[in-house]
Amino acid sequence: MKNIGRAAVAALLVIGGTATAALAADQIVGGAPMYANKNIVQNAVRSKDHTTLVALVKQAGLVETLEGPGPFTVFAPTNLAFTKLSPETVAKVTGDNALLIKVLTYHVIAGRITTADIAQKIKDGGGKAMLKTVEGDDLIAETDGDDIVLIDDHGDRSKVTVRDVLQSNGIIDVVDGVLVP
Repeated sequence: MKNIGRAAVAALLVIGGTATAALAADQIVGGAPMYANKNIVQNAVRSKDHTTLVALVKQAGLVETLEGPGPFTVFAPTNLAFTKLSPETVAKVTGDNALLIKVLTYHVIAGRITTADIAQKIKDGGGKAMLKTVEGDDLIAETDGDDIVLIDDHGDRSKVTVRDVLQSNGIIDVVDGVLVP
């Protein structure tokens, strides 16, 4: 009987360890689990921290693109990041769909690029890396301690706050600022 009890406990530990490992593969963003088997849009709509970004992606007509096969690496600004923009900038960008598309696609890199890949590019580049955006301009990436920082065309800095959220069609990295080309 004791052997059966120990076997059951051992089985529960193994099952528990497996369940924990499975949960660890999915990250929590904006209070919601992000699932690696869902696409960028399917996960982004779950995050309470990305409602502004999701609304703007819908307004710009980019949902279908970001649901596509990709792969894409998306630097996803939080709602708080959007509040750092001046009201004039927000009005200008949201009132001009071509400009909105330009700003949103400036947050997207073609391909599945992890932060480890970016860190290696920074190292190989002597402290800086140029990341070509889907919009066409480059973002500058550098490190600040253990953080990866992105620098836009205006010299504004945005830190990656949540790294490598895996998606079926790419990766999302949460950033604390809106990048403007």
